[in-house]
Amino acid sequence: MTTQSNAAFAATPQPTTFIVNVIHAHPGKQEEAFAIIQDVVHYVAERKEGFLWSTLAKSTDGQTVVNVEAIQGAGDVDTFFSDPVFVEKFRKLDAVSKSEFHTYTVGDLVLPKRVAAT
Repeated sequence: MTTQSNAAFAATPQPTTFIVNVIHAHPGKQEEAFAIIQDVVHYVAERKEGFLWSTLAKSTDGQTVVNVEAIQGAGDVDTFFSDPVFVEKFRKLDAVSKSEFHTYTVGDLVLPKRVAAT
């Protein structure tokens, strides 16, 4: 099976909405919280048009998991949450964590500025 990605470099920045989900795992539940949000994100990636990409990370202190997800627009959040299977998967986080869910639009893009060696 081949998977085709629509991720690519663009000459100009595209308007993007970011979802940042900070998941505060109950003690000893970081791995379980990670597996749950990983299942949610893969479900969305395979089925939802507005999904662009996601980065999932675990804190080194064992306390949190973060999902930083790029979507085409804020309206995609409503589309995702209107799917009962998505909601069921997402609600599994409640048993192992408390989470913060925020939607952001980009206000500035900062790239590294390198000084050429002389």
